Amino acid sequence: MSEEDEIIQPIGDLALQTIAMPKDANFNGDIFGGWLVSQMDLAGAVTANQIANGRVATVAIDSMVFLSPVAIGSVISCYCSVIKVGRSSIALDIEVWAKHPRNHEVRKVTEGKFTFVAINDDKRTRPIASA
Repeated sequence: MSEEDEIIQPIGDLALQTIAMPKDANFNGDIFGGWLVSQMDLAGAVTANQIANGRVATVAIDSMVFLSPVAIGSVISCYCSVIKVGRSSIALDIEVWAKHPRNHEVRKVTEGKFTFVAINDDKRTRPIASA
């Protein structure tokens, strides 16, 4: 199998899946990039919350790349993989894949690196307990 024939698959664990609705689109019928970022933040929070065993907050979006537009009705799947767990922070790679509603083509549409921090009830940084 040559490199061109290699099938690209999502990296990480599925953390969130939803459907892109008409209210999430611009006047051209493409889904707003900000809506995708919001879904990525939710997916990252789910993953970081499990790692931190409690409340987390987003502290940085270290990079973001939009690869192709998303059609209304697409099934959006967010995959998270851990880059690093620090004393109180969690860095994640987050990929978004979309399944087109008509032709069922599945492709990666965006990716980014997000950093979360574990916080306590007073919204102060707290250490992440070792597993």
